Amino acid sequence: MELPLFPLHTVLCPGVALPLKVFEDRYRAMVKRCLEQDKPFGVVLIRDGREVGTGATAIATVGTIAEIREASKYSDGRYDLLVVGTRRFRIESVAVGREPYLVANVTELDEPVGDQELAERLTAEVTQRFVRYLALLQPEEGEDGAEIDVQVEVDVEDDDSDEGEVVASQSPSASGEEVRVTIPDDPTVLSHLLSGIIQVDQPRRQDLLEAETTVERIEELLRLIEREITLLERRLRNYSVDPRSAAIRRN
Repeated sequence: MELPLFPLHTVLCPGVALPLKVFEDRYRAMVKRCLEQDKPFGVVLIRDGREVGTGATAIATVGTIAEIREASKYSDGRYDLLVVGTRRFRIESVAVGREPYLVANVTELDEPVGDQELAERLTAEVTQRFVRYLALLQPEEGEDGAEIDVQVEVDVEDDDSDEGEVVASQSPSASGEEVRVTIPDDPTVLSHLLSGIIQVDQPRRQDLLEAETTVERIEELLRLIEREITLLERRLRNYSVDPRSAAIRRN
């Protein structure tokens, strides 16, 4: 299948939402066409090069299909988007010069789980450790730091049950009630979700995206989360995030 590409210095994982500000002419044209034809585009990691302007850019060969869920257009032609990652793809070839933006011939990737029994055991373990990780990310009393604003596409619960739930944000919802987000129990869905949430550098996140099986991805997630928990428990990690800049990607 053909897919227009949006190279960024970030990795989009399936199931994770990503806000984008689009101001370059070539990507305005891409977004306009995607909206008119109700089609997605592909987000790929820039391995070497810049997001803005011309020049040689090296991109990853594995990316994620991005569906536009919200779009606002300004009078000057700029767009504010909210996209959600759906499926992984591999780039087979890239057409340069046909459009002002890159267009690739891609193949959607399957999601092999690996050993199903092992995947289920690892899912239970990584869920437990992720709950601990989220708790440690919150600033302690007297510490400076913003709460992490995580945007994911999952089911929101409004009942009193605590089973399988974590608080995505300790800030109250608009109704004044605490919002709880259900953690998916599907190993593959969970593995991609956590890959997009945990705070790691982008090359490492790309490695998680490219993992050949769900089991391999969760095993690596466990190693990364355990390392982060150790640092956070010792308060050795600089986890402060400015939500005004961390939640927005600009092309």
